[in-house]
Amino acid sequence: MRFKRHIEFEHGLRQIDIAPLVDMIFQLLIFFMLTSSFIIQQGIRVNLPRAITSEMVKRENIEISISAENVIYLNEQVVTLQELKEILNNFNRKDISVLIKADRRAILGRVVEVWDILREVGLSHINIATTQ
Repeated sequence: MRFKRHIEFEHGLRQIDIAPLVDMIFQLLIFFMLTSSFIIQQGIRVNLPRAITSEMVKRENIEISISAENVIYLNEQVVTLQELKEILNNFNRKDISVLIKADRRAILGRVVEVWDILREVGLSHINIATTQ
């Protein structure tokens, strides 16, 4: 018994055009590369100034960051000078340590204002973060 061969079917599958598939893969690749570069990561970007005589400090309880735009962050939350003073007045312990991370492009006056608030509240263990 002889079976008929489907010649039309075999000729149709002989060659598959993959050019549209390659084009679509490249478009998806470009799309994901462009969109992934615009993702904003959480955190405060602070470029610390360099110091030759800096020391490692292990104990920090409060971290105050001052960005290049002179925005003040208390433990990664935006605060004003007045809010900072009110929050620090509520601390019962005055022996806690404070670390100030100021961007090298931040205005020195803003750092001094924060320092004055810390001294006015009664905190004496104040450190300024630098890189070696």
